[in-house]
Amino acid sequence: MQPQLMMSSSFSVLRVGISFVMMCVFYMSAVDSLPELSPQKFFSTLQPGKATLAYFCQADFPSTSVFLEELNEADKPLQDYGISVTKVNCVTEETSRYCGSEKNLMKAYLFRGHILLREFPTDTLFNVDAIVAHVLFALLFNEVKYITTLGDLQNTENALKGKANIAFSYVRAIGTPEHRAVMEAAFVYGTTYQFVLTTEIALLQSIGTEDIEYAHLYFFHCKPVLDLTQQCRRTLMEQSLTTLNIHRFIKTMEAPLLTEVAEDPQQVSTVHLQLGLPLVFIVSQQATYEADRTTAEWVAWRLLGKAGVLLLLRDSLEVDFPKNANVVFKRAEEGVPVEFLVLSNIDLIVSRVESNMHIEEMHEDEDNDIEGPDMDIQDDEVAETVYRDRKRQLPLELTVELTEETFNATVTASDSIVLFYAGWQAVSMAFLQSYIDVAIKLKGTSTMLLTRVNCADWSHVCAKQNVTEFPVVKMYKEGENPVSYAGMLGTEDLLKFIQLNRISCPVNITSVQEAEEYLSGKLHKDLVSYSSVSVLGLFSPTMTTAKEEFTEAGNYLKGCVITGIYSEEDVLTLSNKYAVTLPALLLARHKEGKIESISLANVHAQEIVQIITNASLEVFPEITVENLPTYLRLQKPLLILFSDGSINPQHKKAILMLLKEKHLDSLTPCWLNLKNTPVGRGILQAYFDTLPPLPLLAVVNLHSGGQVFAFPSDQAITERNLLLWLKKLEAGLESHIKILPAQKWKPPLPAYDFLSMMDATTSQHPTRKVPECIKETDVQENDKEQPEDKSAIRNEPTGTLRTKHWNRSNWFEEAKKQFRHDNKEL
Repeated sequence: MQPQLMMSSSFSVLRVGISFVMMCVFYMSAVDSLPELSPQKFFSTLQPGKATLAYFCQADFPSTSVFLEELNEADKPLQDYGISVTKVNCVTEETSRYCGSEKNLMKAYLFRGHILLREFPTDTLFNVDAIVAHVLFALLFNEVKYITTLGDLQNTENALKGKANIAFSYVRAIGTPEHRAVMEAAFVYGTTYQFVLTTEIALLQSIGTEDIEYAHLYFFHCKPVLDLTQQCRRTLMEQSLTTLNIHRFIKTMEAPLLTEVAEDPQQVSTVHLQLGLPLVFIVSQQATYEADRTTAEWVAWRLLGKAGVLLLLRDSLEVDFPKNANVVFKRAEEGVPVEFLVLSNIDLIVSRVESNMHIEEMHEDEDNDIEGPDMDIQDDEVAETVYRDRKRQLPLELTVELTEETFNATVTASDSIVLFYAGWQAVSMAFLQSYIDVAIKLKGTSTMLLTRVNCADWSHVCAKQNVTEFPVVKMYKEGENPVSYAGMLGTEDLLKFIQLNRISCPVNITSVQEAEEYLSGKLHKDLVSYSSVSVLGLFSPTMTTAKEEFTEAGNYLKGCVITGIYSEEDVLTLSNKYAVTLPALLLARHKEGKIESISLANVHAQEIVQIITNASLEVFPEITVENLPTYLRLQKPLLILFSDGSINPQHKKAILMLLKEKHLDSLTPCWLNLKNTPVGRGILQAYFDTLPPLPLLAVVNLHSGGQVFAFPSDQAITERNLLLWLKKLEAGLESHIKILPAQKWKPPLPAYDFLSMMDATTSQHPTRKVPECIKETDVQENDKEQPEDKSAIRNEPTGTLRTKHWNRSNWFEEAKKQFRHDNKEL
């Protein structure tokens, strides 16, 4: 990095004059618009103080069209920052050390004048975002401080107290769209604020952020801090990291925290309105001025970056409005009248603003959907995400790619997890990311081999493994039939499945001491975090049928919950201790430290599975997008406590007491944290005309009738009040506030019949009838008994999976035509 030290600190002054020249492989169809120079001409055009990134190329070097396409697209955004893009071709009559080896041709060289500043491997410039982000990051090295530890952040914060504010950002990796957005913001505001960047997730966790999966930006208010022992106040930017959002966020940080006004709210305008943010007026009068100002300041800090807050001096106001109104709300849209509200606390004011923001986001999405056909937007969110990330490179080397020649040898030689997917299908490609994330987490710690088969290329292999839909994950262990994964298509659930399959289920417990260790979680302490309960079946040695039923249930639940079995002569020691008659099962809830006992007399395997599955559910769970289907499966009305943050301990205690006393057996009690699950605001908006005060209790009968009942807002949520209300509901004395329409959840647009498209393009190929499926238990035997038939593979019928024999380019063209046609009819 020595050449970088030669850049002067006056870079910000010369910023507008920066030029960035990119010389790369000559590819006329991809980069027709880029200027082209010879090496001699290029070096003669270099000017002091201007930046240049050069890639020298030779005529006979293989073309890299994707790179050049991205470079061509980067030309316009770089020009917006005074940066130009050019390519240079090496010619035989001119010599340059950059026209030498093939190794040099895989790098781009950043100059300032004639001084080399930085080398970039071309594979780091994989798209427009990466190109812009890397270039600005290199040129702004004096204005963007990269840190890796909490100590670095604390030292930077201490050094700037009383001097300047900090824009601290976390991005998952250098070259991402979020990194580009931060660099573009630093280009504009870098001389005013200290930009600090990290890619270390541990550093983000140390700040206390709950959601660490996405990029974050904090504004550290350090300039007002004069006491070095005091921490800078921090404001989180809650919107996604885009250039526009960061610009709007920083502008709100520059605006006054609180402004006093004494005029008609309808006529007041601030920078917040110009940025599309609402205004909140806290109404004040002379008698309560000090208290009102304190309240307004609290509201202003809570809504910083979300709305403008003003103190409205009512005594000096000539306009009349409702006497009891203490808050005035003004939307950013022109022509919309102000709203006069009566809100009793700060939380209600904040909720009012946040619910409005959520509704506006929904309207913006709807408006974007009807603007017209856009080939970058798909008819479903999964497809759209995969399309936008189509050029991102996954570390596929962490998994083993299997082919027809290697599949059988691999799965029989080692315990293996196999992902069967289709490279053309959106859900498969989205799940592939989760699969790779699992491989990253298990790297170097698991004996299980993670592999994958692309059924679009090896449909014969997938058909033999009874795979007829995608994606599918199966586990192969020596001497056992393959086990199919049936959980959600996410990293954590798949990781749980793999980890819990490390042990046989049910585990054979051989002594009372081992049984106690099993129930306490000590026997498999590394797996306890993946299973909410540990289940131990207790049987006398002669209870053969009961043991077989339990064993069948344990095998069915393998990968979902830990099960064990104990049937030694001294089993009565355990049955007496836990006061249960054999046969029985013990449920150890590790979080609560409780052990429950259930009789298994005359209970079959299917019933045991249901008992264990229900017992694994939390009695009063926090509802999330991921676990909601599990609790809906119980087919009971939901008793939901909506909360804007952590649940009130007194409310939780009241509901748990009613649970203990069996008053809630006909309901599924749960709670929803709107901060963890923001979609809850949309749910409440569907129940009420305006967002009600929180916390709020509601009974929702989704399975019959769709009625929604709300617990009276003027009553405290206590055990007694709640019980009386539930009895009124049961007696039919309460009126519903809403009846939800009986609608099915459907995609926003109708799905395309891709299989019909493929059939249409393959109708000229002969087909023959094949078996509909292969039994899971027969897979390994068939592989051993049937010799490999290469001719059969080549002449595979199209009906098997319909993935090999079609013209892909024609198929996609037909899909695009159909997409355009459907959009015209909308």
